[in-house]
Amino acid sequence: MGSKPWLQPAPTYRTLETYWDSDEDAPGPRCGHTLTAVAATKTHGPRLILFGGATAIEGGASSSAPGIRLAGVTNSVHSYDVLTRKWTRIRPAGEPPSPRAAHAAAAVGTMVVFQGGIGPAGHSTDDLYVLDLTNDKFKWHRVVVQGQGPGPRYGHVMDLVAQRYLVTVSGNDGKRVLSDSWALDTGQKPYVWQRLNPEGDRPSARMYATASARSDGMFLLCGGRDSSGAPLADAYGLLMHRNGQWEWTLAPGVSPSPRYQHAAVFVGARLHVTGGALRGGRAIEGEAAVAVLDTAAGVWLDRNGLVTSSRTTKGHAEYDPSLELMRRCRHASASVGVRIYIYGGLRGDMLLDDFLVAENSPFQSDINSPILTPERAANLSSPRFNQLNLSSFGATASDDGQEFSSSGGMSMNKNSMEKLREASAAEAEAANAVWQAAQAASAVPAEETSVSDDNSPATETASDASDNEADVRLHPRAVVVAKEAVGNLGGMVRQLSLDQFENESRRMIPSNNDLSYPTKKFARQRSPQGLHKKVISTLLRPRNWKAPANRRFFLDSYEVGELCYAAEQIFMQEPTVLQLKAPVKVFGDLHGQFGDLMRLFDEYGFPSTAGDITYIDYLFLGDYVDRGQHSLETITLLLALKIEYPENVHLIRGNHEAADINALFGFRIECIERMGENDGIWAWTRFNQLFNYLPLAALIEKKIICMHGGIGRSIHSVEQIEKLERPITMDAGSIILMDLLWSDPTENDSIEGLRPNARGPGLVTFGPDRVTDFCKKNKLQLIIRAHECVMDGFERFAQGQLITLFSATNYCGTANNAGAILVVGRGLVIVPKLIHPLPPPMQSPETSPEHVADDTWMQELNIQRPPTPTRGRPQPDLDRSSLAYI
Repeated sequence: MGSKPWLQPAPTYRTLETYWDSDEDAPGPRCGHTLTAVAATKTHGPRLILFGGATAIEGGASSSAPGIRLAGVTNSVHSYDVLTRKWTRIRPAGEPPSPRAAHAAAAVGTMVVFQGGIGPAGHSTDDLYVLDLTNDKFKWHRVVVQGQGPGPRYGHVMDLVAQRYLVTVSGNDGKRVLSDSWALDTGQKPYVWQRLNPEGDRPSARMYATASARSDGMFLLCGGRDSSGAPLADAYGLLMHRNGQWEWTLAPGVSPSPRYQHAAVFVGARLHVTGGALRGGRAIEGEAAVAVLDTAAGVWLDRNGLVTSSRTTKGHAEYDPSLELMRRCRHASASVGVRIYIYGGLRGDMLLDDFLVAENSPFQSDINSPILTPERAANLSSPRFNQLNLSSFGATASDDGQEFSSSGGMSMNKNSMEKLREASAAEAEAANAVWQAAQAASAVPAEETSVSDDNSPATETASDASDNEADVRLHPRAVVVAKEAVGNLGGMVRQLSLDQFENESRRMIPSNNDLSYPTKKFARQRSPQGLHKKVISTLLRPRNWKAPANRRFFLDSYEVGELCYAAEQIFMQEPTVLQLKAPVKVFGDLHGQFGDLMRLFDEYGFPSTAGDITYIDYLFLGDYVDRGQHSLETITLLLALKIEYPENVHLIRGNHEAADINALFGFRIECIERMGENDGIWAWTRFNQLFNYLPLAALIEKKIICMHGGIGRSIHSVEQIEKLERPITMDAGSIILMDLLWSDPTENDSIEGLRPNARGPGLVTFGPDRVTDFCKKNKLQLIIRAHECVMDGFERFAQGQLITLFSATNYCGTANNAGAILVVGRGLVIVPKLIHPLPPPMQSPETSPEHVADDTWMQELNIQRPPTPTRGRPQPDLDRSSLAYI
C-alpha cells in the first residue's frame, strides 16, 4: 500500500461458535436465504434475522443428470442473539410469507421487510411482508401498497435508503433480466411504489447482484449476472438529490473479480464483499474471494491491500484455509457495529451451515466520498443497525384494521414523536422514564451491581507510576474577565484567589492528594477535508459572531447529515474512555449558549491554527444542546472542529445528548423552527443517532477522569465504563450509563454515602466518601464533571477531589452564574478561567431584534420547562414537581 497506509486491507473471516437449545433452533444448511441485522429493543440486544432459503439440493455428483437443483425451500425464521451467540427459531403470529429463496430483505428499525423471491410454486408475489420484532410478541404483517409495483421477481436487491426509502433494483421476472429501480416512501401513506428514472450512468440489466445502503443514504449496487450469463465487476451508487431526483454514479476503482450470487454489506464507508460465482457457477477462489470497496477512497482492496487489476484466475498461491472458507456463493451477510457476519451458502454441490465473522478495520476510512457529493442525501449511521429511525413504517395488520407502526427503536411510544412538542410533564418524570427503561434493560439488578463490580479489578487503570511524575493540583488563583462589558474596564482580565470565590469554596475543605498515574498514548486517524470547512469559516468567529436576525439556520438537512456522518466515522474509531495527554482545556455544559462559547474562545484561545490548537487539546463534557437558543450552532461547530482536528478536539456525551430528553427541552423545537418541520425533524433525528456514538468519559494522563454526571452508586472502576459498547441508547445502557450521565455529588462534604436525587426517582447523589474510594481504587487524583449549574462556573467537592464545571453564563437567563473552563497544564496544575454574564445590551429592542428573539425563546422555554436549580441554591418546595430537575 506504500504511500497510503490508511487504506486498510480486507479482513480475514473465521468460524464463529454458536449455540442453540434444540436442533430445530439451528438454521442448518441452506442457501438463497437472507440475513438482516435488527436494532436492539428494550428487551433484546441486537439480533440477526435469517429467513427462507433452500435447505436441500437435488442432483450433483451422485446423479446422472447434469447440474443441481435447489429444494426444500422454506419460510422458517431464525433469530441470532449477537450478545449471547444463540440461535432460536421463532414462530411469529399472523400470516407468514410463502416459502421462498432468492428474495430480498431490509431492516426498518426493529422490523424486517421481505419482498419477492421464488418458491416451489414459482415466483412469489411482490407483496411486502413485515416481521415486527419490536415487542416480545413477534408478528407478521402484510403491507398494503397501492398501484403498480415492481411485480414478482427474484434475484433482485433491496435496502432502506436514507432511513426512509425502500429501494429495490434489478432481478428477473421469469421472462427477462431487469434493470429497473423502484422506491417506496415509508414515511408517506398510502404506500405507493414509484418507478425511478434516475439520471447519470445507469447500470445494465442484472440479477443476483448485491446492494447495501451506506449509512449516509447511498445505495450501492455491486456485481451481478447479465442477460447473457456473464458475471459483472462494476459497482454503482444511487443517491437522491435534494430536489427529489435520483442519480446513478459509477463507482471508481478496479474490482478484484466479476461475480454474482455473492454477499455485500457496509461497515462505515467500506463495502465488504465476499464469495460469489463466475460464469458456469464456478466459485471465486483465492484472494478475490474477499474484497472491500472503500467508498471514501474510491478504491477496491483485498487482503493484500490495493487492487490494481482483476484477479479472475486461481493462480498458484499456497493453500490458505481462511480463503478456502470463503469459496462459496448464495450465502448471506449482515453487519452489527464493526463486525461482519456470514451464514451458509453453497460450495459446489454442498450446502453450508457454518457461521463466519470478521471485523472491519479499526482505522476505517472517513467519508468524503468521490461518489457522494455535498449536494447528495445523507442520513443515519451504523449501517444495517439503526437505533433511531426518522419515519415510522406502518403496515395494515389484519382483518381488525389495526395499524402497525414503529418508532424505529427510539425508545418512545407510538405517539410520542407527535406529543413531544406539546410535552409538559415534569423533568423528574422524564428522568424517571429513562431510569425505568435502563433498569429494565439491565442484565444486573441495581442492588447487585456494586457487589459484582467491586470484585472486578481495575486492571486497565492500575499501573506503576514513576515517583517523579507531577501530582494534580488546583492553582490557587483563577483567571477572571471583569464583569463590566463597556467602558475602561471592558475586557480586563484579573487573577483572583480561590478564597475570594464565596460560592465556590463554601462546601469543601481544600487538600492535596498524593496519588500518581502514568500516561498512555492514543493516536487517532485524521479526516479528509469536507463540509466542515464551511461550518468553521461561518461559525468560528470568537470576536464578531452575531446571531442570525431571522434565526434561519445556514445548513440544510442534507449538509447536517453529511457533517454527522463524517464526525461519526471518527467517534466509531475512538474508545469509550478517551486517553488524553495534557495540556487540555476542559469545558462544561454549554446548553446551546453559543455566544458564551465564542466569548470563552475569544478570551482564552480558540481551536485554530491561528489560535492555540497546535499546543493544547480541547475537551467538552457534554450537554451541547437544549435550553439555549443556539444549540444548532453549538453542536455543528463542535462536530466540524472534531473533523478538522480529530486528535485535538474531544467530545463526550451528556444526558441531554439523548432523543428522549432533547425532544422535551428545546433542541427538537429549535431544529423545527429554524430548519422547517420536515428538515428539522430529520436533522434532529440524525443528530441523536450520532449522539449514540459519542465517547462517555476521558482520562487525562491517567490521573484525571472527566465525565458528564458522576459515579453514582454503580461505578467502581474505569473498566466498567470502558466495557460499555457503542452505539448505545440511554435506555439500553444499564444503570452504569444512567449514573455516568445523571448522578450528582451530595449537597456538601458532610453528606456521605448515597442519597436520593431530586432529579427523579431512581437517580442518586454520591458523597465525598464515594469519590475518595473511587479515586483510590483507580489510582486517580481528580474527577472533573459537569451536569450542574454552579455560581462561579466551577466548584470543588470532596476536599478538592472532584470539580463541577459549568461553562454557560446566566443559565436559562435567570441564574446569573459565571461560566468557566479548566486549563490542565503540562505539570497537571489546573487553572480555572471564568467569564461573567453580560449585562443587558444598551441598544433598544428596535435596534437589537435578535436580542428580543433570544429573550422570547428563553422566556417561553423557562415557562414550559423551568431551569434546573443552581447547585447549592434550594428550589422552593412548590416547584418540586415542576420541569426543574434534569
